[in-house]
Parts: sequence; structure tokens; C-alpha cells
Amino acid sequence: MGQRTRMLTEIFGFDGWQVTGAYFENAAGERVEVVRGYAPLRSTRLVLVVARRWMARCSECTAPCRRRHEWLPTRRWADLSWAGHSVAIEYTACRVKCSKCKGAPVEMVGWAEPYQRQSRRLQQHLAVQAASMPVMHVAALHGLSWLTVRRAEEWAIERWERTRPPVPLRDAGVDEKWLGRRNKLDDKFVTIVSNLETGEPLWIGYGRSEKTLKQWLALLTPEHKAAIRLFAMDMHRPFMNAVRDDPALARVPIVHDPFHVIKRAGEAITELRRQTFFRAGADLRALGRGTRWLVLRPWAKTSEEQREQLRLLFSFNGRLARAYQLVEQLRDALHAPDFMSMLAGISLVLRRTRRHDNVPMRKLHDSLLDHLPEIVALGEYHPRTGRIEALNNNWETLVRRARGYRNHQYLLRKLRFMVANPIRSTDGIKRFLALGLPPPVPMPHAA
Repeated sequence: MGQRTRMLTEIFGFDGWQVTGAYFENAAGERVEVVRGYAPLRSTRLVLVVARRWMARCSECTAPCRRRHEWLPTRRWADLSWAGHSVAIEYTACRVKCSKCKGAPVEMVGWAEPYQRQSRRLQQHLAVQAASMPVMHVAALHGLSWLTVRRAEEWAIERWERTRPPVPLRDAGVDEKWLGRRNKLDDKFVTIVSNLETGEPLWIGYGRSEKTLKQWLALLTPEHKAAIRLFAMDMHRPFMNAVRDDPALARVPIVHDPFHVIKRAGEAITELRRQTFFRAGADLRALGRGTRWLVLRPWAKTSEEQREQLRLLFSFNGRLARAYQLVEQLRDALHAPDFMSMLAGISLVLRRTRRHDNVPMRKLHDSLLDHLPEIVALGEYHPRTGRIEALNNNWETLVRRARGYRNHQYLLRKLRFMVANPIRSTDGIKRFLALGLPPPVPMPHAA
């Protein structure tokens, strides 16, 4: 091995393989001779001719194989670019006779998976870039088609999923997601099931009916159902019915997400604001215009100027002021530290909203009373329900970045990778950049 090939082998970086030759070629596949003293054009491709140094191994069972079945045509694999030049790995593989699995598979190569034409590190690089920019941009950056980038990303994420240890599902989160007005599917909503302990999405189904959630429940084994401690969901009745109709999950507690409880209260106070200002005349309409989000904002998060504006609004209608105070009281009750404190706080809200002359607040009263056991269970179990809404935010981030998805299973895998590898710590950065690339396994030299 000469000095040049030794240096190229060290840069190549795979034990048991050596670079025996290297040359440049143009887009037409013709070899380009490099003139001494001049650098080759950036449009040329660097081809690394590789040979095996150690004993061949079976790609099915990784057992060493001494016998060869047949030689195969020379193949090429795309690799990471070097110094601005695209790189292709050229190798003549063979079929081996495996004494362990009794087959004749193609030998295992150290840089790529079977039946793939990109190296693992190239797929990892493309997947990491596709996690932060659209696939079309990654394809334009590397001079590849978007389909090649997408397949490489799927393979890399699939390899990452195989390296992960199984995470038991104990706290399940169920939520619905609107697909948007431009969606052309028959179902305008999807149901997302997630693991509240890790925040990762587990399953996506079209629709938001009882039948939709039962499709996921049918995939669970009795052992999986026995391990579930609780379900966290919004106040959508079909989801509750799907869980209660399952005999193995009938006794599992259901906890309502406080975000949706406050959302229901916000709908009531918004309707009351419309009755007060927008249906009472032009003068009051001018006073109440543009105050919807101000009335929905918690008092603790308002500035002094906003508080003065709220006092002015409440001075024209005491019913709206009392409704705002009730919502603040409900918000405090949902943050109670234990079951009894939360029950006492919500019971006080129910007593103050049971008047029949205030229709919006009476509807809130009936809704809270109908879901009271699931709401106060929040004070007993304290699940991490905030991760349900965080998942929705990550969904919107991916959809806006890619300008829409047609394959929602592909979106699910990207979303799972995004949630499981937050770039917030040194360990998270390492896991994000590694993307499931296995560490090099030392292999014995050939005899």
C-alpha cells in the first residue's frame, strides 16, 4: 500500500477495507486526468476503488464466510462529498456461501445497508439536514432528487428506530388534529396517540370518531393494556366511549387536559363578550372591537395598560367582569396541588355558574359538571398533559417547513424523531447528530 492509498484508506474510515485506487470522472462518466499543479473542476466526481482486506461476512447473519459463491458486477455507492467533490465508492462484491444460515447472500459491506446505494453516513447527513429544512432544499444543496433525499431520510430514521430500546406505554395521550382547509382527504381530522412520559407520537389515524380510536386499541396486546395507568384527552365524548367500551381499559382513569377545559371556558366568555358589545349597538361595538384575545388573556400575564383597558370594558358590564373572574378562579383550581383542593375550587365555580339567565356560563356549568370526574382526576394523577399541545406545535412546525405532507406516516416518523431528540443539552445534540449510526464493531482479521 502506497502513501497515497494509505492516506485515502485512513480518511475512508472503515476497518477491514482499503482504498486501492482513486480517480476523477465527469458527468458523462468519462475519466478526467488531473493536470499537475491544477485542481480538478468542482463538477467532477471522485471515485474511490475499494477492496476488502478481511474475511467476507454474511449480510444476513454477520457470520464470517470462507467460501465464495460467485462474483457480482461492480457496484457504486454515493458517499459524503470530499472538499466540494461528490464521491462514489466502487467495489466488486460477491455472493458468499454461509455455513450458518445455509444461504448465498451478498457479502456485507461496511458502509451501506443491503439493497441501498447510499452510504450510511450520507443518509445520516441528509436526514439531519432534512430535520431543519425542506427536503427540496436539501436535494438542491447536494444535487440530488427530492425522492432520493426522502428515501435516504426514511432509511436513516428507520435505522435510528431500530437502535432505540422499547419504551413502555404507561400514560397515553389522545388528541385530535385538524388537517386544514386545503386538505383533500375525506377526513378533515386525524387522531394522534402519544406517550406522555416521553412526548413521542405513537399512532395516527384518520378521523376523530370512536371507531378511529378503537382501531389503535385493537393493536394493543393484553400486556400493553395492563401496563397503561391513565388516558389524558380533551372533552371529546367519542374518545372516552372508546376507552370505556374496552373491558381491559374500563377501569383506567381518564384525565382531561386543562388546556381544553380553559378553552371551553374561553368560548363561554367570548360568547358573553359578543352579547355585551357586538349585539348592543354601534357605540359599544366600537368599544369592544379588538378585545377578544385581551379578555382571554390571564390577568397575571397582562401589562398595566392592558389591565386599564380590561377595567374599562368591565365597567360597562358587570356580568362580563364576573365571568372573567370565574375563568381566573377556574384556572387557579386546575393548578391545585391535590385532589381535594381541586374539587373544592371547581365546586365553587360550579355554584357560581349555575344561574339560568346567563346562558354562556350556564353551558360552561353543564360541561364542567358532565366531565367533573375526569377534570378533578387531574389533581390526583398529575400527568404531563402539556406535551399533548407541544406535539401539536411540533406538527405545525414540520408542516409549515415542508409546505404540507401527503404521507402522514412519514410525518409521524419525522415528528417522533424531532420530539425524541430535542437540541437542549449536550446529550441531546449528540443523539440528534448520531441519528442511530452504530459505533464501529471490531472484526477479527482474516486467517
